[in-house]
Amino acid sequence: MPSRQSTAAAARAAITAAAAATKGLEAALRATADPAEGGLVDGRKQRWQRHKEARRTELVDGTLAAVREHGPEVGMDEIAAHIGVSKTVLYRYFTDKNDLNTAAMVRFIETVLLPRLTEVLVDDVDEYTLTRTVIAVYVETISDEPEIYQFVTSSKSASPSVLADSEKLIAEVVAFAMHARLGDRGLDTDGFQTWSYALVGGVQLATHWWMQDQALPRSALVDQLTMLVWTAFVGIVEVGGSASEFARRDHPLPQFPSDATAPPA
Repeated sequence: MPSRQSTAAAARAAITAAAAATKGLEAALRATADPAEGGLVDGRKQRWQRHKEARRTELVDGTLAAVREHGPEVGMDEIAAHIGVSKTVLYRYFTDKNDLNTAAMVRFIETVLLPRLTEVLVDDVDEYTLTRTVIAVYVETISDEPEIYQFVTSSKSASPSVLADSEKLIAEVVAFAMHARLGDRGLDTDGFQTWSYALVGGVQLATHWWMQDQALPRSALVDQLTMLVWTAFVGIVEVGGSASEFARRDHPLPQFPSDATAPPA
């Protein structure tokens, strides 16, 4: 079992990576909203830019509050009225509703989802508990905010680079934690980013599918995702994290439970 110090170090690395990724995500979003910005700026322009960013953040927070109260189909008029500004003010800071949707997505990840994920990474628990907890936190955070989720995923023309960076943000947090955990065990960690992106992408897509009609209980979704991710993790550990060792071995299917209980022919 990794020491408490190594677990804390993994958490710090994950949080540092997340903070850096968030800054890059915010920068990409600002560039999308205001491509004319750039180059050298004087002190007065820097102060105005900081004010503009702070005001934009206030408006996004107000938008999230409006969505929670009025639902994901809330329009710009209702958002402006809820915040207590004119619609003209919103269009001063956001080019259109899709721009506002994207900003809301970034803000939700930054202030709600990411803090919850990084918090559980600090826990000094075994790997199975950590795996299940991270999956549960992700699913619960999304499903506890269905209005926000529907609102932030309804943008039809959000910047592809911003959307990709938002997904990368979560994957990089998991990647840093996975690298530290596997490294502490002395395993080959060459594939840690591949595994993290594949696992996070799969969990995200499955959760997105589930959010459409929630055809099974949330606990069942967490159970099924945990089974998938954990068995993948066990398979990685069994070969020491080495893709070449995995390729060298034979891979017969294990005996099915029905085969073990069937009477002899």
